[in-house]
Amino acid sequence: MANTEAALKEAMSSIEGATGVALVDYTSGMALGTLGGGKDFNLEVAAAGNTDVVRAKLRTMEHLGIKDEIEDILITLGTQYHLIRLLKTRGNNGLFL
Repeated sequence: MANTEAALKEAMSSIEGATGVALVDYTSGMALGTLGGGKDFNLEVAAAGNTDVVRAKLRTMEHLGIKDEIEDILITLGTQYHLIRLLKTRGNNGLFL
């Protein structure tokens, strides 16, 4: 758990303007850890919703026969950027920040 907390703190401090970060398992849609957010930005809801985004893109790549890996997914809103960074892990167990 200490590694998760350290990674979340590093992401928050190294990304200028970051207001929240979550480590998410996209096989389950569960947030393994969160930092920031608040009543107006529920990171648990964001984790579940962005899991759908990641799964949809992976499914589309499979249907298209694309044999590559997603690095980032960027969603731009009027006042926010949502950055999804897939992580390469041992055992390839499907994590993203």
